[in-house]
Amino acid sequence: MSIERINPEKRWSDAVVFNDTIYYTSVPENLEADATAQTANALAAIDIILNQLGSSKDRILDATIFLADKSDFAAMNAAWDAWVSDGNAPVRCTVQAILMKPEYKVEIKIIAAR
Repeated sequence: MSIERINPEKRWSDAVVFNDTIYYTSVPENLEADATAQTANALAAIDIILNQLGSSKDRILDATIFLADKSDFAAMNAAWDAWVSDGNAPVRCTVQAILMKPEYKVEIKIIAAR
């Protein structure tokens, strides 16, 4: 089986597909926004890439959410709860982490079935 790299650059690819499994990390583009809006923005990007690759949020198997500040947990969950489909929630882990841009409040890494 071959590895499909989506928009590969020197340091990363937008997404990687192997054996009909999609690997993707989403960061927000609205860096001036609060954690709820940044999470919603990152989730919208997940919808776009999954749609392009013939999948959807209902096929996400695993999600890891990185928060710069654990006090944003409820704000992140507000966006997540509005987005995730009833009965299709993936395995999920949320951790506090120092993110690579100080403006990032959230980063979301997913694994999904195609």
